[in-house]
Amino acid sequence: MPPLVFDEKEIRDVIDRVVHRTFRMDFNWDWPGGVAFYGVTEAFEATGREEYIALLKEWVDEKLEDGLPKLTINGASIGHSLLSLYKATGEERYMDVAIQMAEHLKNDAIRFGDGVFQHTVNSETYNFPEQAWVDTMFMAGYFLVRIGTMLGNKEYLEDGLRQYHGHEDLLQDPVSNLYYHGWDNLAQNHMSGIFWARGNSWAAFTMARALELVEVTHPSFMIIEGSLRDQLSALVRLQSENGLWHTVLTDPASYEEASGSAGIAAALLTKGSMYNKYVQKSIHGILGCITEDGTVSRVSAGTAVMKDAEGYKGVPYKRIQGWGQGLALAFLSGLLESRKNPY
Repeated sequence: MPPLVFDEKEIRDVIDRVVHRTFRMDFNWDWPGGVAFYGVTEAFEATGREEYIALLKEWVDEKLEDGLPKLTINGASIGHSLLSLYKATGEERYMDVAIQMAEHLKNDAIRFGDGVFQHTVNSETYNFPEQAWVDTMFMAGYFLVRIGTMLGNKEYLEDGLRQYHGHEDLLQDPVSNLYYHGWDNLAQNHMSGIFWARGNSWAAFTMARALELVEVTHPSFMIIEGSLRDQLSALVRLQSENGLWHTVLTDPASYEEASGSAGIAAALLTKGSMYNKYVQKSIHGILGCITEDGTVSRVSAGTAVMKDAEGYKGVPYKRIQGWGQGLALAFLSGLLESRKNPY
């Protein structure tokens, strides 16, 4: 497969614009910031720009002055930033707070079935009893795998892996190998039964990253590897000519969406040169969604499990979103890392 072709200086410049635009947004302790700042930490790792960590440290330190808010599954995503800050600075207080979050997930998070987390959000208005959403694989599952690996804490690691396996069992379609957005355990169905682009990116990207942390001799490695292998082989066949994916993956009449596309492309990057022709198309497509001021455009707004395909197609994509910034940074950073570690 031909090597990827891109201008490294251009990618670094785009990353810088996206990072600085991200810090001109306002976030609370919840998943929009969690995903945005995860992307910032990826940018720091790829570029070595200490400024990015300094900006993140300033934001986190200010929030920690107020103490931890009520935690949710989605809010656990901020834990990714704490782990990266601890790694970059060595300050134990960041790990201390991350452990508090992991302990909340372990002891207090609502579960059903075989210990699968119920999707919870920072709102008293919305409740999703015994529902599993694919988002949880990034927000909480991957966080537990990361902190468990960093601390050598088998309990955290195994709980994170439990989330991967539980969500695969409930959400991956055995025919198409795509992931559904959600599962309602009470109704015993996938609700609207839609294969949503960003949802599939949550699954693909976090499985790809987990495989970098789980030992190949661990039984979970082959389970995750098989799920990801089959999912990616389905996803590449749904890529548009513009290098993006449609928000309803199987509906070419639905709009092309940037955040899901970036997450999927970032997962493809982890497979070395196997998927280079698809990643090459994605480079052009995703760069085309980033404005001069660093806004990642064509990003769908926060999306519940909608009632039908028309619901997903009607989700607006007009405004800047933290998850769009973060997933684009993850992809662009992965491009730089691919030059450091060619296969």
